[in-house]
Amino acid sequence: MTQSTEWPLWEVFIRSKSGLDHKHCGSLHAADARLALQMARDVYTRRQEGVSIWVVKASDIVASDPDAKAELFDPAEDKIYRHPTFYKLPDAVNHM
Repeated sequence: MTQSTEWPLWEVFIRSKSGLDHKHCGSLHAADARLALQMARDVYTRRQEGVSIWVVKASDIVASDPDAKAELFDPAEDKIYRHPTFYKLPDAVNHM
């Protein structure tokens, strides 16, 4: 019986000073969430480029199947209400 000696993989997301959203910046291996957060801070924010860090265990991430794109993101061409380009706007509303 072999025992896994590798720590779980964690995905790291950083929110920069200039932005409002977190962006994926890399991955790392850590024993637990606390250690993953500390390691992410040490590795990905060395130059104080972040104001918030998220770490997510990679095994907890659920992603869509790229082959199921057609079913998941069905075309919007037949849904004209999603793109109301056929409305006539008054001249007073010229910034839309």
